[in-house]
Amino acid sequence: CTSLPLDAVGAGCPLPPVPMQGGALPPEEELKATVLQLRETVLQQKETIGSQREAIRELTGKLSRCEGADGKSGTGTWKKELGKGKDTMGDLPRDPAQVIDQLSRTMQTLKDRLESLEHQLRANVSYAALPNDLREMLQRRLGDLERQLLSKVAELEDEKSLLHNETSAHRQKTETALNALLERVSELEKGSFAFKAPDEFKVSLPLRTNYLYGKIKKTLPELYAFTVCLWLRSSASPGIGTPFSYAVPGQANEIVLIEWGNNPIELLINDKVAQLPLFISDGKWHHICITWTTRDGMWEAFQDGEKLGTGENLAPWHPIKPGGVLILGQEQDTVGGRFDATQAFVGEMSQFNIWDRVLKAEDIMNIANCSTNMPGNIIPWVDNNVDVFGGATKWPVETCEERLLDL
Repeated sequence: CTSLPLDAVGAGCPLPPVPMQGGALPPEEELKATVLQLRETVLQQKETIGSQREAIRELTGKLSRCEGADGKSGTGTWKKELGKGKDTMGDLPRDPAQVIDQLSRTMQTLKDRLESLEHQLRANVSYAALPNDLREMLQRRLGDLERQLLSKVAELEDEKSLLHNETSAHRQKTETALNALLERVSELEKGSFAFKAPDEFKVSLPLRTNYLYGKIKKTLPELYAFTVCLWLRSSASPGIGTPFSYAVPGQANEIVLIEWGNNPIELLINDKVAQLPLFISDGKWHHICITWTTRDGMWEAFQDGEKLGTGENLAPWHPIKPGGVLILGQEQDTVGGRFDATQAFVGEMSQFNIWDRVLKAEDIMNIANCSTNMPGNIIPWVDNNVDVFGGATKWPVETCEERLLDL
């Protein structure tokens, strides 16, 4: 061995590398080992997240089955069965929030380990002295790992929110069905729909207001002739009001039957007026029929099967317009609205039928005598075709039987 002077070191003579104490790896090798370890950690975290997502799916499935069992068999039976058997969901997280908390803790632990490793590297070797490709790769791996963990946490949050929304929607749907069932039971208990037949009912309008009325669900087609028949009972004074009105866009008085104030009963067609020789305000049931044809505007008025009046030139050659609104008990100033309390019908009515032709006098007599049942071919009197509003009611009745009590 040849000794070197002290100034030879400063002259650029290279020194042999000093081995690391304890046989430690060089910084580059240690960084490579760290990257490999981080890669394994990322794979482990992916597997953990996958298993947790599978656990959440299984929990959601079991929760749906439990809710289904609750809806079919009742809450008491479901709880009883759970009491007998084992807790089948005891092996799964009961709340997705626990999974999210666990992932958050795992990510924080990993961050702590990385920070500790970074401090350790800075203590052993200058960070700036590391190769640029290793430094960039390490930063990229750390960023990818953090983004993956945040993405999985966001997915779990979304699944938790979706599960909560589905549960709330199921609960709301069940409550709505139960409420509808309770209302139906209450209606049946009151007897409002306990009709012997679909046409054996009456509509009661006991007060003179602008909000009690009935509405026919069906509308009229274009008509060149019609017959309207109905049973009425009213003792209102002055005038019984408006038993029915039919309004179309542009013409609120397309067809109206009205007794207003001290005026006689009037039939309006296309806002043209004919006075009818009828008297029905004695508090007894009366059968009323009115026929009309566009040819020469011919009309007839029947009371209790007997023809009491006829006339012509009532809106001649005017076809009844289709698609309007047919109201019972109110006169319409606009289509379906703007009722006037002074023109409201007060009393009861039943068997409101409309035909698209002029009925024969003998047919009208048979209907009034209750010897035949002839529902209208355009508007028949059936329960599911009549709605009531504002306190108007429907009651079961056989009109012919009640008429015998008036005699």
